[in-house]
Amino acid sequence: MVGYLTLLMILTGTYALFGLGLNLQWGLTGLINFGHVAFMTVGAYATVLLSSAGVSLWVAVPVGVGLAALLGLLIGASTLRLREDYLAIVTIGASEVVRLVALNEEWLTRGPRGVYGYPLPLSEVGSGPWFPPIAIAVWTGIFGLSLWQGVRWFRRSLAVRSRHGAAVAELGTDGQPVRRRRPVSVGRLALAVVSAIAATGFYGVGVAALWENSYRARLLLLVFLTLAVVYWQLERLARSPWGRVLKAIREDEEVAKALGKNAFWYKLQSLMLGGAIAGLAGAFFAWQQSFINPDVFVPLLTFQAWIVVVVGGAGNNAGTILGAVIYWAYTALTRFALPYLMPMTDDREGAFRVMTIGLILIVLMMTRPQGILGSKDELSLGR
Repeated sequence: MVGYLTLLMILTGTYALFGLGLNLQWGLTGLINFGHVAFMTVGAYATVLLSSAGVSLWVAVPVGVGLAALLGLLIGASTLRLREDYLAIVTIGASEVVRLVALNEEWLTRGPRGVYGYPLPLSEVGSGPWFPPIAIAVWTGIFGLSLWQGVRWFRRSLAVRSRHGAAVAELGTDGQPVRRRRPVSVGRLALAVVSAIAATGFYGVGVAALWENSYRARLLLLVFLTLAVVYWQLERLARSPWGRVLKAIREDEEVAKALGKNAFWYKLQSLMLGGAIAGLAGAFFAWQQSFINPDVFVPLLTFQAWIVVVVGGAGNNAGTILGAVIYWAYTALTRFALPYLMPMTDDREGAFRVMTIGLILIVLMMTRPQGILGSKDELSLGR
């Protein structure tokens, strides 16, 4: 049971990383990318092929990330000066071109036979008794910081906000601003409680897995450590002048240009950085699978990334992580529950699960189009 839950947590962390790249491109900048899986494919293949050839992972991973960013440069340089729909069309085509190249160029990628037996990170590390306590301490630190961020978000969400999102303040008896608080809604309180329970479960499973000191447990620690660093840096960027320019471009590109900003260059940077993050997620995806071939990197992965971002809330990095948790919780629960509720073949079961999550998305878009943690003030749907 611990092994299966560890696998789910690795997939959750990988998809959260994958979704953060898309959230930067679309949620923060407004770039419609329907071929996000192409960046993951490039990152995965570059990493495993270089490491299989004897290149150190310390070199192979940055090269894979760099090649994914280079793909973003090539796509963006040819489309970002055109209308938005051109980018959507080109990214779909680019993802299929990358997949077909991987399928047919057997001299490079081994084609449909796939790549296996490549080096895995931390596979030979941690054999001694010293590793589990250190790993558990790092794991505790990651979740301690996550809990702190969650409490901060919950406290901020209670502040009454004006139409433009600024906190409404009054002067107290001492002349200092006093922030008024809105009543705690049932939905917000339920979200906080469920999140706390899920986080406790994540932490407990991680501790149990790390104490067993399996390879998957070490990969789990590496995934979430990387996710924490990427999330931290993206939050810093989103609050920086660079991030504010991206939001301005998302809302009205012409206004950003009128203020003297090079919108093309900013969009290109966003596309490249989002692609690099997706390439990093591709490396973790390959390490978790321990075998990759072109049939793994299908357009469905892009659709899943969009689910993660839309459900969690576009433009919100924490929402993207929450969306990944919800998606994989839904996947695991339906995988076990459906055979008892509605016995059906594997093909029909898969189709039913996709149909159901499509209906959930429709209902969500009708009732809360900004997503669970998204803000209507930053809603970029239907611009």
